[in-house]
Amino acid sequence: MDSFVIEGGTPVQGEVAISGSKNAALPILCSSILADDTCTYQKIPDLRDIRTIIEVLSNLGMQVSGVDESCVLIEPTQITSQEAPYELVKSMRASILVLGPLLAKYGKAKVSLPGGCAIGVRPIDMHLKGLAKMGAEINLSHGYVVASAKQLKGARIVFDKPTVGGTENIMMAATLAKGTTVIEGAAKEPEVVDLADALTRMGAHISGAGSSTVSVEGVKSLTGLEYEVIPDRIETGTFIAAAAITHGQLMITGVRHDLIVSVVEKLRETGVIIKEIGQGKLFVDGRCEIRPIDVVTAPYPGFPTDMQAQIMALSCIGVGVSSITETIFENRFMHVPELMRMGANLEEKGTTVIVRGIKQFQGASVMATDLRASASMVLAALNAKGLTEIRRIYHLDRGYEELDMKLKSIGARVERIRGDL
Repeated sequence: MDSFVIEGGTPVQGEVAISGSKNAALPILCSSILADDTCTYQKIPDLRDIRTIIEVLSNLGMQVSGVDESCVLIEPTQITSQEAPYELVKSMRASILVLGPLLAKYGKAKVSLPGGCAIGVRPIDMHLKGLAKMGAEINLSHGYVVASAKQLKGARIVFDKPTVGGTENIMMAATLAKGTTVIEGAAKEPEVVDLADALTRMGAHISGAGSSTVSVEGVKSLTGLEYEVIPDRIETGTFIAAAAITHGQLMITGVRHDLIVSVVEKLRETGVIIKEIGQGKLFVDGRCEIRPIDVVTAPYPGFPTDMQAQIMALSCIGVGVSSITETIFENRFMHVPELMRMGANLEEKGTTVIVRGIKQFQGASVMATDLRASASMVLAALNAKGLTEIRRIYHLDRGYEELDMKLKSIGARVERIRGDL
């Protein structure tokens, strides 16, 4: 397996561009199943998860090709299978997002129960209950979800708590259902809105995306489209944190300011200067003493759970005591012992971690446990005295496009050590 070796202590300087959002691109690529014509997508990041979902779509019979590094063309009319096998789905939970489109377009689907990051239970029961309310017959057999429906019908679906994947799956299924589907308790994340915008461009009738109630009026068919996915708000936050934790200065381009309000507000509380320049640019000046903060993760528009590990790493070099509370996933503190190996002073108290500031991290050998935990270790390593080896960085490759090359371009001393998977 590949690893990173990072020599810390150098402030990052210069300019870095943000890639397209992985979490927006995945469902949008899946939505191409619903189309009757070619779909062209821009700003698709080159990531392991993206390559996996493209392989899933290709396995269904869809013709997928890349025009250049960030453009993907999908021809959906050649689908010959409605099965997403375990061999492909096992590595990524987002593969379940083919279930709703397949069921809506073809009346049947067989999708392996998914795998993915080990950050707690992320059940798909809300997806399945929603589709069942729309008239689907669903069975779990030998590790697969087997679903069928002559035609899905509009229904009122109430989520007990917001689920991004569940909202996306039901929204896609509802576009070709007979009648109107109303999703209450819907997720409000920008990635949900981006999917709704793409579906609307295809001819879907969707209202309320970005609010807790989404209404979808079914149509008979959807067309192809050309569409550009939104920038990755978590990558944006991670690079802001990189400037802060190294006390550097960074111009970040390709940003959507409106998507990162909660992250920017919280990072400004640490003393970091963040200026919105316009034209999708942010200037970050981290040449300051990091002040302590209190963070509580929450569904959008609250502070994102996907930035919790990164802001914890930054808080570790604060001048006082911070607290980080995780409310979304019950097992998302696996980075804590690894950060402690690098000298962090952390104390877990249930769903909260108490962070007592240290002067500087110390280089060490650490193990990546999930995508965002890996990012926190990279940030700590950029600050650390000496060398840090981060193993199992395939997690990083799932969510950050060419992270090592981007970091090198702004002065970080990072080397990727190749290994066999």
